[in-house]
Amino acid sequence: MRANFGKIHKSGKNKSPNFTQKFSTTQSSPEKSEDEVKRKMAPVLQSSQPWVEKYRPKQVKDVAHQEEVVRVLTNTLETANCPHMLFYGPPGTGKTTTALAIAHQLFGPELYKSRVLELNASDDRGINVVRTKIKTFAAVAVGSGQRRGGYPCPPYKIIILDEADSMTEDAQNALRRTMETYSKVTRFFFICNYISRIIEPLASRCAKFRFKPLSEEVMSSRVLHICNEEGLNLDAEALSTLSSISQGDLRRAITYLQGAARLFGSSITSKDLISVSGVIPPEVVEGLFAVCRSGDFDLANKEVNNIIAEGYPASLLLSQLFDVVVETEDISDEQQARICKCLAEVDKCLVDGADEYLQLLDVASNVIRAVCNMPEEFQYDC
Repeated sequence: MRANFGKIHKSGKNKSPNFTQKFSTTQSSPEKSEDEVKRKMAPVLQSSQPWVEKYRPKQVKDVAHQEEVVRVLTNTLETANCPHMLFYGPPGTGKTTTALAIAHQLFGPELYKSRVLELNASDDRGINVVRTKIKTFAAVAVGSGQRRGGYPCPPYKIIILDEADSMTEDAQNALRRTMETYSKVTRFFFICNYISRIIEPLASRCAKFRFKPLSEEVMSSRVLHICNEEGLNLDAEALSTLSSISQGDLRRAITYLQGAARLFGSSITSKDLISVSGVIPPEVVEGLFAVCRSGDFDLANKEVNNIIAEGYPASLLLSQLFDVVVETEDISDEQQARICKCLAEVDKCLVDGADEYLQLLDVASNVIRAVCNMPEEFQYDC
């Protein structure tokens, strides 16, 4: 069920002089029809800054759709007494943004660099780094808490370990003693997608905060705000498509939006977003499923060949085909179950390095057998 979105109102806030000049020239030019023809060839956006960073919330209260987390952390910031924290949830939901916002609100720009150490998956975070770099930073004492420039500046440092679930178990174990020994002068913020990959001794030492996937309404509201700021025209269909292909990941949605704006100009359609995102066009997936339902193996083989020739990734095709199968109402639950079982088996084979063409052909064969009520295994007469 898609939300009904109203018209998008353009505003001229935060536009660069070049953009404003170009936009006003285009509006006032008598050659309006010629400009409209060239619009797709001349993107209007010139800013080099990624929008993900440009529109990243600077304060905890501005983080979208995480009301419980924001409420608790706002109260924590008032006392400036933070425990060790563990933020977990899907990507693009505001975990890193929240951790950085807390650090900036506590220390301000002057002390941020000296009081905050941020490490992510691109940094070497093996057991040696834990024993040297992290331990050395954690052990340094800081002055007593005195407000500077309106910031609390509490008497401790913060170590932010982004994507902590990619740390080895040995490295996580090495952190246990460090957290206990230097708890008076250092706080740890762990950020991860899967809390199950954080060892229990670390998780039990932290206050846990779960970040929920963003709803379509929240994501659409944020995207429309960016469109207004950047002077983009995004219709309801394109907005719905963007929410669908980003799957609750606001960072991914903003990246797709900026890519489409650079390539296609100020007016962006649903097809533009699909081409930028790399998602397989819905008609391709639905076409394969329709051919399989017809029971014609030769046509199915031809469709699989076309998909391979176009270079569409097989794993992504399986994911989108799964959505089509589940949403189809005129096949039985048993048929859906048989198809989903096949998709799971093929996905495992692809992870193990199997040939994409043969695996997609296997999917097509099993879908044909399922929808035509053929037995799962052929019987051979000896």
